[in-house]
Order: sequence, then structure tokens, then C-alpha cells
Amino acid sequence: MKILHISDPHFGTEQLPVVEALVQFALAQSPELVILSGDITQRAQRSEFDAARKFMDRLGIPASLIIPGNHDIPLFHLVARLFTPYARYRRTFGTDLEPVFENAQLLVIGVNTTRRYRHIDGEISGAQINRVAKRLQQASDTQLRIVVTHQPVWVTRREDVHNLLHGHDKAVRDWAEAGVDLIFGGHIHRPFVCPIHEQLADFPHRVWAVQAGTSVSSRIRFDAGNSINLIDYDGFAPLRHCIVERWDYDGGLLDFVQISADKLA
Repeated sequence: MKILHISDPHFGTEQLPVVEALVQFALAQSPELVILSGDITQRAQRSEFDAARKFMDRLGIPASLIIPGNHDIPLFHLVARLFTPYARYRRTFGTDLEPVFENAQLLVIGVNTTRRYRHIDGEISGAQINRVAKRLQQASDTQLRIVVTHQPVWVTRREDVHNLLHGHDKAVRDWAEAGVDLIFGGHIHRPFVCPIHEQLADFPHRVWAVQAGTSVSSRIRFDAGNSINLIDYDGFAPLRHCIVERWDYDGGLLDFVQISADKLA
């Protein structure tokens, strides 16, 4: 099974050649599921959500799991931010802010880490942590277990520490004990795969943080361009091995090219 992980397209700042390249990539790879880990829009405008919806439809992927990011809440319209922060998101992508996708091979749990009272930072509550942990405990041996947040639960650079999800320490440990395999995120526009279990002492389970860069926007970092992840999972129990491929956009080729392939076992 193939999963396409994209993040932070920031529609309103999208680059049309990159959009077209990603559409063609998805059509060629034919993943069964696309995961979009937030910051769909730049300023939560109706036109930006409409453009994002058309883009997602063009990918031709049978199933999707989408969560909001901090940019998907109105910033300047204070009344809407306070009383109906997700109205445009819900109009476009449905009312469920914490969707779950499940089949015989996968269990993917979305978590809404945005808050109307936080501008950039994300937060996760004890109730959310417990809900996710209980759902993870119900997974079968053959299911690859993925949790999706917008703000990262792990970073690899000191300058990104301030972007860590508030409550990430407890979330990561509780979810590890419940059997999570991968925790997807975005927000910082820097792609990486990191074995969290190698970084922390007495960790109960192998867990990887899988970050995606900005998929199509012009909001790239000096050290990271547009990028996406492609996950390949064969469904064999009990090891739940998978391969995470990083693909970056090449402006010369007008296409996404594979940069790395991490075998997670």
C-alpha cells in the first residue's frame, strides 16, 4: 500500500509548476491514501480553500485524511476566529476536525492541534492524548499505526524547538506505549525522518517522527525546497516495516525527484 504525505501547501502562495508536477506525480504513483497535515491555506480565505479542494480532487487518490493547521483559522477576522474558526475549513473538507482512516493495513488518526487562542503554536490536551492512545490500542498486528498532527512532536534543529507542539512529551510517550509507529507532521517546512526511540531513554516502542516540507508553496526554507513523502507498506505482521521516501521538486526538470528512502523497522 502506498501513502502520499503532503503538508503546508499554503494555497494563496502556491506555485503553479509545482502544483502541476505534484498532480502528475500522484497520478503516476497511484497511492491509495493521501494525508494532508495542515496549513492548507495561507489566510483561510474561501478562494484559497476552493483552490485546495480542486487540487485534492485532481490528485485522483481514492481516500484522504486532512487536518487543519494554524493558517486555516482566520487571522485578521477576529469575530470569525473567536466564534467560527473552522467554518470555511468545514465547508470545504467536512465537519470532522480529527478524522480517522482504517483498513486491514492501516490505522491513521488525525489530531487537531490548532487553537483559536494561539496564533502559531499548537497544543494537545490530555483528553486528545487519551483518545488517540485508546484507539491505537485497538489496532491489529498487521496495521501500520500513524498519528497525524500539524505542529511537530520532534525537531532536529535548535531553531525549531519553539515550534514543538505543546504537550508533545506526554503525547509521544503515551502513544508509544499504545503502539504508534509513525507520527506525521508539518508546520516547520523542513522534511526529515527521525527515530525518536533512539533519542530518548527507556522508550517503550520504536517510533519515528516523519515530517514533510511545504508541498507546493513559495514559503520554502533556505535549506529545504518543496517536498513530499511517499510511504510504502507491505502489511506483513508483526514487524510492520515500511519505507518512507522523500521526494523534492526539481525546478530544472519540472518534476519531483527521489532524494532518500528510509527503511523503518
